[in-house]
Amino acid sequence: MADITRINTVTEYNHLVGQETLHPLVSVIDFAKTEPFCFFRRQLGLYAIFLKESMCGNMTYGGGTYDYEEGTMVFIAPGQVYGVESPTPQKGIGQALVFHPDLVHGTALGRNLKEYTFFSYEVNEALHLSLRERAIINDCFDKISFELQHAIDAHSKTLIVSYIELLLNYCKRFYDRQFITRNPVNKDLLARFEKVVDDYFASSQAIDMGLPSVRYCADKLFISANYLGDLLKRETGKSAQEHIQLKMIEAAKEKMYIPGKSISEVAYELGFKHPQHFTRMFKKNTGLSPNEFRHMN
Repeated sequence: MADITRINTVTEYNHLVGQETLHPLVSVIDFAKTEPFCFFRRQLGLYAIFLKESMCGNMTYGGGTYDYEEGTMVFIAPGQVYGVESPTPQKGIGQALVFHPDLVHGTALGRNLKEYTFFSYEVNEALHLSLRERAIINDCFDKISFELQHAIDAHSKTLIVSYIELLLNYCKRFYDRQFITRNPVNKDLLARFEKVVDDYFASSQAIDMGLPSVRYCADKLFISANYLGDLLKRETGKSAQEHIQLKMIEAAKEKMYIPGKSISEVAYELGFKHPQHFTRMFKKNTGLSPNEFRHMN
């Protein structure tokens, strides 16, 4: 396995791919102008957005491998490791945008970057574009490139950051479209998510581990936690954490029907170390305390 190359600046990245540095904090890469490659692994201290317009080997990202298709976008946040592997040297076709976090510090985009949760998606959750969508994304890249070709002035940062924000907002729209067009797949994923949570509460895992985390459920489904959360929010209007809490309430109600089982025992079996925490969460979700619910039923 190849060593990981760590790249912390835009200049370092440009040097690696043979690109001229026009701005110290942001760069647009044309893969047609880079050297062919077979295999590499990198960890970036940058944000990176890749638009691949042809097959160019498999991309590895985290623990997964993904066959690139035409018109595929992948988003990488600082600190993440990614790579490309191909049996023979390949010439890429497409573009990439890389920018340092310092570029957006103090801007509205910098404050809102966490809202673009697809930066934490796994590679198998990549964005697939139609021809029309691809043209829009390429136009955003072209606008940023135009500004980079222009001499840096008082307006450069504002315009470049605005175009990056526009690009990300289009990607958010296109991901919404992708969730809709994959509705049958999403329904299956939601059903499997519910089974993961139901099985968790049906076992004794909660006693040792507490409430299941979103990360735990996502790992069981082989997807990223952010992707699971975004999918649930779009399909149901509720967050993954809200779904887990509701499943916990259902399990609690079933346990409270068991004669002789105390509220403290129910709380313990659901992973609560302190019964009052369970009581607070139960009342928040049902409007009743556990004792009030039990007496009503």
